[in-house]
Amino acid sequence: MSPITVVDTERLGQTEFCECVACWLIQYPFSNCFSLPLPFTETPLKGEYVQGDKSFSDSSLFAHWGQELSPDSRRVALKMFQYYGYNGYLSDRLSLDRAIPDLRPDGCKNVTYPSNLPQVSIVFIFVNEALSVILRSVHSAMHRTPFHLLKEIILVDDNSDNGEHHRPYQSRPGFIKVVRHNKQEGLIRSRVSGWRVATAPVVALFDAHVEFSVGWAEPVLTRIQEDRTRIISPSFDNIKYDTFEIEEYPLSAQGFDWELWCRYLNPPKSWWHQANNSAPIRSPALIGCFVVDRLYFEEIGLLDEGMEVYGGENVELAVRVWQCGGSVEVLPCARIAHIERAHKPYTEDLTSHVRRNALRVAEVWMDEFKSHVYMAWNIPQEDSGIDIGDISERKALRKRLQCKTFRWYLVNIYPEMRMYTDTVAYGVLKNSLKTDLCLDQGPDSDNVPILYLCHGMTPQNVYYTSTQQLHVGVLSPTIDDDDNKCLVDVNSRPRLIECSYATAKRMKLHWIFTQGGSIQNKKSRRCLELVASNENEFGYQLSLQKCTGQKWSITNTLPGGSL
Repeated sequence: MSPITVVDTERLGQTEFCECVACWLIQYPFSNCFSLPLPFTETPLKGEYVQGDKSFSDSSLFAHWGQELSPDSRRVALKMFQYYGYNGYLSDRLSLDRAIPDLRPDGCKNVTYPSNLPQVSIVFIFVNEALSVILRSVHSAMHRTPFHLLKEIILVDDNSDNGEHHRPYQSRPGFIKVVRHNKQEGLIRSRVSGWRVATAPVVALFDAHVEFSVGWAEPVLTRIQEDRTRIISPSFDNIKYDTFEIEEYPLSAQGFDWELWCRYLNPPKSWWHQANNSAPIRSPALIGCFVVDRLYFEEIGLLDEGMEVYGGENVELAVRVWQCGGSVEVLPCARIAHIERAHKPYTEDLTSHVRRNALRVAEVWMDEFKSHVYMAWNIPQEDSGIDIGDISERKALRKRLQCKTFRWYLVNIYPEMRMYTDTVAYGVLKNSLKTDLCLDQGPDSDNVPILYLCHGMTPQNVYYTSTQQLHVGVLSPTIDDDDNKCLVDVNSRPRLIECSYATAKRMKLHWIFTQGGSIQNKKSRRCLELVASNENEFGYQLSLQKCTGQKWSITNTLPGGSL
């Protein structure tokens, strides 16, 4: 049996939804009919709640909301929050047709757009989403997208297990289509499933927990009509997960760090120089939701379906589009509010999936800069032990599309990204005197490196460069972020100082280090060593002193690098 079932709404009978939902789906007006069937009972279950339960006061759900609720209602609200990652209890009690503020720049509000714009298919992806949140997303799309531009809405249910999504949807014949996966495929493959069902010239791929602002569609469709190789992201605002209030976000481009986690960026200088805050913003990457010409999306290779669950696919798509002749833009005139969940629906820990996906991107698209991804994740570049799957088809796609190099992308599209081509070794740094302890950046505010039990996470990442610097802690992703911290000899004490500052002040930041040998400051000639200490919980502390021959080792060396 195919893992995908397409439900043709033309053949659906009557739904079991309440009357207001049915009338909403066929676009009859309604006003006060907003109650929905609730999946969580209001009746307390025996033993589930005790007056003064500490979990209530500890939950972030109740920090700004819900103080007036009864204990039983708080229990239900908390249970829904733990399930959905947002306040499903409140969502079920909000209007499906609520107004949201128009946060577009003033220059967007009197623009005239062509009358012959292409139609759009809007695809909503969900798994275990609150029904009221899905309906509000769809309702918002229908009422804030011009009727003649909205070809259809496609709902992709990635094998939800909460039961309330397994009822048929009623709609105008053929207007709302439902795709249900018989097994969970993950967000990446779910988006491709939705694209395969779409029939409009343009496809918008969104999460099913968004609300559209007025006038969002026309600027997006205009830019794609002008150039079909543009992929467009709206400007996002936040729907607070606890209160469902709309929080305005500043206009931003979208980028990523070297672990390939997506992030917001300052718009490029070229955008600021235009002095026009309604102008499109050139963007190195995509946060996640985007709009694309349906056929161009196929030509460029869709999403990488060899990736798992989600994370990294938005970076891969944007890098591929830029390197292969297209472009990515964020439009200030198209604003969409999006719920940022307190926790994700697919898995409690996305890290392993994002890491695997990031390595696929690195191996296919990043050329010599793939080392930066391995460094950021603190993984050996050779024999990483992570199965990233078959990437031969993606490499063939790159060759067929005759794409540019990743260096071209960094220089021309993402010049804010820091390059670390001078790194020769990375990982955790251990002294043979006590191999269960690692060099650690310690508390951020102290700038004093410490010894701590080895765990291999970001505070213990160390990078040794060909210029003999030792960077400790996270790799600073862009020039707009705080600089990397360098190990410096300050009055015979080890300290962590921003590398650019230490360089400008000609501080003692250069270290002679060979694998399995000492770490000696080039200027002071003192060595970084361990000394016994009764005051330290692990029995040792770091010191700079006359060299006694203590030996240090770092986990990974880069191919071609030497220590």
